[in-house]
Amino acid sequence: MLLAPDSSAGQAIRRAHAADLATALRASRDDTLRLLSTYQAALPDLHVPMSPEVNPPLWELGHIGWFQDWWLGRFSARDQGAAADPDAPRSPPRRAHADALYDSSRVPHDSRWALPLPGLQETKDDLAGQLQRNLALLARAGDSDDALYFYRLALLHEDMHHEAALYTAQALDVAVDDARWQPPALPDPAAELALPAGPWRLGLHGPGFAFDNELSAHEVELPDSHIDAQVCRWAEFVPFATAGGYTQPRWWTAEGWRWREQQAGAGPRYLRLQQGCWQQRRGGQWRALDPAQPACHLSAHEALAWCRWAGRRLPGEAEWERAALTAPRRFAWGAVWEWTASPFTAYPGFVAHPYRDYSQPWFGDRPVLRGASFGTQPRMRHARYRNYFMAGRNDIFAGFRSCAL
Repeated sequence: MLLAPDSSAGQAIRRAHAADLATALRASRDDTLRLLSTYQAALPDLHVPMSPEVNPPLWELGHIGWFQDWWLGRFSARDQGAAADPDAPRSPPRRAHADALYDSSRVPHDSRWALPLPGLQETKDDLAGQLQRNLALLARAGDSDDALYFYRLALLHEDMHHEAALYTAQALDVAVDDARWQPPALPDPAAELALPAGPWRLGLHGPGFAFDNELSAHEVELPDSHIDAQVCRWAEFVPFATAGGYTQPRWWTAEGWRWREQQAGAGPRYLRLQQGCWQQRRGGQWRALDPAQPACHLSAHEALAWCRWAGRRLPGEAEWERAALTAPRRFAWGAVWEWTASPFTAYPGFVAHPYRDYSQPWFGDRPVLRGASFGTQPRMRHARYRNYFMAGRNDIFAGFRSCAL
């Protein structure tokens, strides 16, 4: 069967020293620019319609470089790590008004289509200059976790935006042919994992980089559970849709049914039923659905509705984490991000890191997703990483696995 992804890259990058970080920063930038070329081929002017799910590609590019410079080249406290004062002095940006253009915390989303952004070549020149300067700083940095904290943060931030550009490409009918970013075919489901009741230490502790919401490891008591060995495939999900699951409120929560009534079609996003056969839209083309692929582009509402229909439930994030770490050869993950039943909240003792807007503003109003997806950079894959989106998002590479009631 498909085993869990090799998450050693995700563990290693969080403890990587300067030379390995420099290599990874260059590789991440190469992938950013490679995907840009794919966009340019499909959208020569890089113009995209305004949507709450996407950003203008030129803005995304500028923001990636700006974020790196904001926390590295311009930040006087960059060697103080997670304890740094985010308001410590910064040097001015090399491009005038860059903060007013690219600071996602202060630039409203819909305004990004009307900003006087630099042109593509100017933006690429800015990116190259920023990376060169920050790599020079990295070469002189120490090898402590504090000295390297913001380099690791900037790297993983760019990797996150790379995945966002991949699922945005799907929304825009931009075909991505790179074999690294294609959904896998999964085997028939193996027997579910039976895990006994007992304590579990939830969260991350120890040396290396961590996002603030992963820290403050604490013990939780878990019941015995039976959890799927892999995520739900289309083979398991489409019978729900074929049986009219999208037209029957009884399978949906009240919030989920309100969401369902606002959707255009009676089925999963990017799927349609033609003459009794399911088709999937990828890269602007309708193709026969591969039932072995993971069910993807599903909202949390759809995951919950399927679970009700099947007499199952979503796992909590602690159940998911315990299974991933205690049964790594039987618990396959990494095909799609996985919705859990847990709300995204602070662990006890939470302390916000300098990037204040990363976690704290989003506590309480969205579920946790665990794992990784076929669009996630290998170095981003970490069994304790907590992702989080609004329950109605179905543009991301998300699906689910289930547990017995």
